[in-house]
Amino acid sequence: MIKDIKGLHHVTSMASDARENNRFFTSALGLRRVKKTVNFDDPSVYHLYYGDENGTPGTVMTYFPFPHMMTGRPGVGEVSETQFSIPRGSLAFWKDRLTAQGVVGLKTDTVFGAKRLRFAGPDGDGLALIETAEDARAPWLAEGISEDNAIRGFSGARFDLHDTAATSELLQFMGYERAEVEGDVTRFIIPGGNGADTIDIASLQKTPFARQGAGSVHHIAFAVENREKQLEVRKALMDTGYQVTPVIDRDYFWAIYFRTPGGILFEIATNEPGFDRDEDTAHLGEALKLPSRYEAYRGQIEENLVPLAA
Repeated sequence: MIKDIKGLHHVTSMASDARENNRFFTSALGLRRVKKTVNFDDPSVYHLYYGDENGTPGTVMTYFPFPHMMTGRPGVGEVSETQFSIPRGSLAFWKDRLTAQGVVGLKTDTVFGAKRLRFAGPDGDGLALIETAEDARAPWLAEGISEDNAIRGFSGARFDLHDTAATSELLQFMGYERAEVEGDVTRFIIPGGNGADTIDIASLQKTPFARQGAGSVHHIAFAVENREKQLEVRKALMDTGYQVTPVIDRDYFWAIYFRTPGGILFEIATNEPGFDRDEDTAHLGEALKLPSRYEAYRGQIEENLVPLAA
């Protein structure tokens, strides 16, 4: 069994409008844009990162905004809900704030004993705020959001699957423990994790398969401390029969990828070197940062990208 994964590192989704995506996550949700770069495989498209002050692993939501991309169709075989941790007692604040911001699909309920506010992002993204009693992570404080209400980072995510058995076995191999069952949803946790340490798996046997598009999660990344631990995890996965990519340098972390039995793309990402490797912490996310191979084309790339609000 793998013992080096501590929870989520980041979640990467797709969007149809970079400006609206930036506005929603920085203004409505009050996260900090910690990096403005490009899709390493398609530099005509932004890669935007939002999180806490430093872009701490376990807090970072990232997006590829493909202009005018078709909206995805929810279904099985995907990450259906990205869950953020908020302080206990702050749900009413967020319901009022998101209502005032024109956010749609707001619905309050209780999941595994915690109050939850579910809502849709700009492209129908499945998002939720979940009250957490003991989350000591320091929040980024945006205008109009106090420390008593601010998002702490991820609490976890939900997968919707036809057959949950193989993915459940994989998560347990990755260090998660089966914790509770509530209806058709099983919760898995990593004891002593980084705060972003729960995965809920829903068994939806009659639901059609999802179609990826704007609002869909592209992949979900799990955190390991460094490259040495990452290589150990890669070997363990390959020894178990998974087809895992070589290590890929993403400038702010190193990444490996593999497809799960349920069809979800998993990434294992390192906590090193971090988002401050090419920007001072005080100015994270302000300048357009490019991989070195694209620097010669900076003028052309900047001309093709729509300007974002500060």
